[in-house]
Parts: sequence; structure tokens; C-alpha cells
Amino acid sequence: MNAPVSLDADPWTMPLDQIDVSDPRLYQTDTYFPWFARLRRDDPVHYRKGGMYGDFWSVTKFKDIMHVETHHQTFSSSAARGGITITDRPMQHRRVSFISMDPPRHDEQRRAVSPIVAPGNLNNMSAIIRERTCRVLDGLPRNETFDWVKLVSIELTTLMLATLFDFPIEERHKLTFWSDCATADVNAGGIIDSEEKRSAILTEAMQSFAQLSRAGGRAAASRPDLDDGARAGDAAPDR
Repeated sequence: MNAPVSLDADPWTMPLDQIDVSDPRLYQTDTYFPWFARLRRDDPVHYRKGGMYGDFWSVTKFKDIMHVETHHQTFSSSAARGGITITDRPMQHRRVSFISMDPPRHDEQRRAVSPIVAPGNLNNMSAIIRERTCRVLDGLPRNETFDWVKLVSIELTTLMLATLFDFPIEERHKLTFWSDCATADVNAGGIIDSEEKRSAILTEAMQSFAQLSRAGGRAAASRPDLDDGARAGDAAPDR
């Protein structure tokens, strides 16, 4: 891999083959806009060899992106063919999920989970969603600087996921932890420093969800706030 490009570099004069929009510093510093503008203008289907995460393609124009999205026979999302990330994990550590599947299997999996976020079911949950959102916002510090991402963005998202999954609210921090572990770079110096450790933690997550799913059939029968579509969606992954 090549050395990272200086953040002071000029995106409009840098040789195209040196542009690496996988560099996380572009997003940490919110300076990625001109880099993508340059690619859209001069190289909308851009190949980067030896980037921070290896070789990859960048597709930056809408029509080209839509072509990729709608031609899965050529541009596969399958985990077996690399998946949906620009980091190639060893084959034994690639986990299949519906977002890393191609039709028709992707469509079947999506149909199984979509009832839980259907408008009717969200309307049934609106009271508890509103109550939890108000609790987060009302509990924010006053007249002092605070971390919006930690106290609002992550907390609200985790609360909503726990609500949709019927996951124990008191254990909702596990959802954030598992999500971070699933996407962490093994070279970033965090808790995930090997694919083996990632697999061990995600196996724990899968076991927790499997246990929750087994209990879900019994729990759903006693939940008047869930409509029949949501119950079918909860049960579908077990079929």
C-alpha cells in the first residue's frame, strides 16, 4: 500500500492515480467534497491501486451508480465475491447477511424483515418511540458542551433498534458494541485486532439473537402493541 496522501494536498492538481477516497481522514475532517467533485469531473469510474484498504473502484456519478445497483449479475454484493466493503476479509471470516446477498435470495431475506418497519407497525410503536426520544432529548446537559454523537445519535439509534428488535433495553449497549466490532478495521488499534477476535465477538452476538428469536414466538403472542405483520416478520428468520 502507498503512504497516505497529505491532507493539505490539492485535489484538483493531484494525479488521478494517487487519489484515495477510502482515506478515513477525509471524513474525519469533513474535507471529502472536492475529492469526489474531482473524480466526478475527470474519472467517474476510478480505479485506485494500493490504497489504504487495497485496490478498489470508485463509482461517483448517479447513472453509473444506478447501473451498478441494478446489475447484480455483473456487480455482485455476495460475501463470497468480496461483499460490500472495500476490505477483503479472508474467506473463512466472511459472514453472510442479506445486504451482502444478490437477488433472489436478498429479496427473500428482505421480505422476511420488512414488516417490522412497515408504516402500520411503526405507528403501533409511535408512543414508545416518542417517549424514548423525548427522554433522550430532555436529559441532555444544559449550558455546557456535550458530545452529540454519543448522547443523541448513538443513543437514539440504539434505543430505536432495541425497540424494533424487542431487545432488552438495559442491554442495548451490546448492539452498539457489536456494530462497532463488525465494521472495525483490524489495523486501527482498537479492540478488534484480528479477524479471529471479530468472529468470536460476532458469534456471541448471533447466539444472543438466536436466543432472543427462540423466545420471540412466545413473547409476541403476549404483545398487543405488535400487529400480525410484525409478528410474522419476527418469526420469519426461523423458517
